Amino acid sequence: MNKQLFLFLLLMSNFSFAQRTETLLKDNWKFSKGDFEKAIDIDFNDESWESVSIPHDWAIKGPFNKENDIQRVKILQDGEKKATEKSGRTGALPYMGTAWYRLKFNVSSQSLDKKVLLHFDGAMSEAKVYINGKFVGEHPYGYAYFYFDIGEFITEGENTLSVRLHNEPKSSRWYPGAGIYRNVKLIVKNKDAVERWGTTISTPFVDKENAKVIVSTKTIGAVDKIVNEIVTLEGKSITKIESNDKFGSTFETILAVPQPKLWSPETPNLYRLITTTYKGGVETDQIKKTFGIRTISYTSEKGFELNGEQRKFKGVCLHHDLGPIGIAINRSALKRQLVLMKEMGADAIRTAHNMPSIEQLELCDELGLMVIAESFDEWKKPKVKNGYNRFFDDWAKIDVENLVRATKNHPSIIMWSAGNEVPDQYGTAGVKRAKWLQDIFHKEDPTRPVTVGMDQVKAVMANGFGAILDIPGLNYRTHLYEDAFEVFPQGFVLGSETASTVSSRGVYKFPVEEFKKKKYSDLQCSSYDLEACPWSNIPEDDFILQDDKPWVLGEFVWTGFDYLGEPSPYNEEWPSRSSYFGICDLAGIPKDRFYLYKSRWNTKEETLHILPHWNWEGREGEVTPVFVYTNYDKAELFINGKSQGIRIKDKTTRLDRYRLRWMDVKYEAGTVKVVAYDKNDKVVAEKEIRTAGKSHHLKLEADRTEIMANGEDISFVTVSVVDKNGIECPTANIPLTFSVKGAADFRAVCNGDATSLEMFHLPKMKTFNGKLVVLVESKNTKGTATLTVKGKGLKSNQVDLKVQ
Repeated sequence: MNKQLFLFLLLMSNFSFAQRTETLLKDNWKFSKGDFEKAIDIDFNDESWESVSIPHDWAIKGPFNKENDIQRVKILQDGEKKATEKSGRTGALPYMGTAWYRLKFNVSSQSLDKKVLLHFDGAMSEAKVYINGKFVGEHPYGYAYFYFDIGEFITEGENTLSVRLHNEPKSSRWYPGAGIYRNVKLIVKNKDAVERWGTTISTPFVDKENAKVIVSTKTIGAVDKIVNEIVTLEGKSITKIESNDKFGSTFETILAVPQPKLWSPETPNLYRLITTTYKGGVETDQIKKTFGIRTISYTSEKGFELNGEQRKFKGVCLHHDLGPIGIAINRSALKRQLVLMKEMGADAIRTAHNMPSIEQLELCDELGLMVIAESFDEWKKPKVKNGYNRFFDDWAKIDVENLVRATKNHPSIIMWSAGNEVPDQYGTAGVKRAKWLQDIFHKEDPTRPVTVGMDQVKAVMANGFGAILDIPGLNYRTHLYEDAFEVFPQGFVLGSETASTVSSRGVYKFPVEEFKKKKYSDLQCSSYDLEACPWSNIPEDDFILQDDKPWVLGEFVWTGFDYLGEPSPYNEEWPSRSSYFGICDLAGIPKDRFYLYKSRWNTKEETLHILPHWNWEGREGEVTPVFVYTNYDKAELFINGKSQGIRIKDKTTRLDRYRLRWMDVKYEAGTVKVVAYDKNDKVVAEKEIRTAGKSHHLKLEADRTEIMANGEDISFVTVSVVDKNGIECPTANIPLTFSVKGAADFRAVCNGDATSLEMFHLPKMKTFNGKLVVLVESKNTKGTATLTVKGKGLKSNQVDLKVQ
């Protein structure tokens, strides 16, 4: 029995009549892989099943296996002409098959007189829900939000909730995960109340003196009055208004906010709306919604404007997995990703290619990141045999409506995306589908535009597909930007997916040349950041478009982080089970490219980054080029005190416009130093790297040394192998073991190596190029936790964490 839920329902009679309660159904679930037809029965014996907490990803523990969802396909998006075997396309993890979740909970007699909703933020996938042996409903799309009114199914006393999930093979192009991976809520409210997702907040007029806030409130039952109040997050009242005017079931109110504090990436100010409903003078419901005051505009004259100011998107695409913990949603893991992107200078993300989690949007609101909220990777025409194409006709409208209704009040969302690289880009039927979907978005939310990430640019220019969209989004195809701008009537284009440069953290290949689809025997990619796939490009090609073409709205780089699956360019090789596209690796450790983007995007902070590392035993006297990523335009390089010359960024040369390069440096062990100069040749910054000696001990750096005692907060501890002088050893690949004692547990470990088959949940792993990251998760009790890391031949180390 779920004790938290039992106590909540038992005490319902002590609450005021207006009380609405949302309870997370987190603990005491039972889980088993397999198809158990009788699992819907109340008396089904599930004692032998695994006890789990939600969110949960049943497939992330693996093991990795080449045969897991092995696909023999031709990837049209990659320009492939023939089908080949793809072993790591969906991460080589066992996500396929059927599984069941069961939860027993008690219901009080008072709850039977109320509205009871069962809400899912996401379940992967083809969910079928039963209560007390009766079928409640289904929802096939794994990324969608959905809920059911379960009032007619529950009874006083103990009830049984059963959820059947099923994942077909060949249902995804990346690792989709498996399980109830987002939150489940039980919502109990009065029958005269605000409708689920019934509040719509918009801010159509904003200036320095006043903001006009329009609130539309849909109600159920016999609500005859509402009161809307806007307060600060600290609870200070700003404005308040009541209304008896109801149009059908909807109340419309207008509130004025004097001297509004606007929401933007630089100032993510937020307010809270408190809506109270009444029937016959008695309170019946109250809900609270966080929102921001801001305006958005897209015009051919000025491009994109936020709060009346022109800007270009400095965005990244993010997949939904969280690396070593899979797809199970975790707020601290999400926040770490977003904070790293903000530190790099990104101001926007695209939720590729799926509907975002509520937690992700809440964090983007709080941190200040604009969002393209994407819906689908597939429409009617399939990309994969068992993808969303099976459900499009029956479910696309419902899924879009749920997306918009559930998330529309987040100020971070500045655009909707109806799809990504859909094969429907060809032909007239696809144009009609695009128009149909865009119309649904407009009906649900007339305040935001709609885009589609288009890769078949010649086709969409010819058939009108791109012309009907509010925002024409181009995925790659930089050579066609000019043509698209001339053809499309909107007066601008968006780089909805850009670059796809590939690299492996700490790996450098010689000779240093620009390559398309370059492969190596170790299945890694060079971190000189000059390698891309045949259909993609290096960062410079997009930088130049952003800087030289005022009609380009900005870019969304593929991707901010590596993710499980899609190991291009090694789709056909094994072992290779995760991507190489990330600016950060799968462990969340920044690659060199992080500093290239930071030097361009985060101009408020100094960037001075040297690559490659300087441990090249056996390359003495050989040419070993040195790159510097910096926000300064001029720098001088020294090897062991000898100048290698001054380099100045050259706007007329593609590869020297954003990087400083010394292509003829010959390796000799010692010290590499770079000195940056300002326009007056004054030294403004210096940095050096040194050749490391023999591996000696371990350095531990926690992203946070204080975490919450809530059973899910995570500290990410970066472990580095260093020599006796503390210099990091960039070629050390050493097996380590981990143990955690006290008020936390070992959760997972990741080294960022796309070819590693070591499992994340086991407390052992080899470093990759001198580093890995250990995840330490809090328990529900306060205290101190200690992570200890050991390695053969190394002096061990530990870090203490406060759990409070």
